[in-house]
Amino acid sequence: MAFLLIGHTATALHFAFFSFVVLGGFLAWRRPGVFWVHLGAAAYALGIVIVDWPCVLTEVENWSRSGTGRPVMEAGFIDFYFTGTLYPREHLMTSRVAIGGIIAVSWAGAWWRARVRRSGQEASRAAVPVRSR
Repeated sequence: MAFLLIGHTATALHFAFFSFVVLGGFLAWRRPGVFWVHLGAAAYALGIVIVDWPCVLTEVENWSRSGTGRPVMEAGFIDFYFTGTLYPREHLMTSRVAIGGIIAVSWAGAWWRARVRRSGQEASRAAVPVRSR
């Protein structure tokens, strides 16, 4: 039972992490501090894809799967859950480029909103009269 609970928790965290990597940059539009957390998560995800870094959540989920007698994820979380389900196997690179595009758009929007926010703050400071003594 513990193996199953740990495995389901790891799977839920996997989906949450993947969702944050893809869409987390949009959170920075409202919460600018999230950008740096998202940058780290996106860099780690890029390392998993390009450098083939091990994913801790995949290791935990595979440990749970082997403990319950279920097959382990040989190729990893994305291949196991998404490839062949959300997109055909031959469009893996297309999906990666699309995800990169979504992240780039979210970062561009976060940059733009921060720029507008800064210029609005500067304009409001300039409009406040300075008292002289």
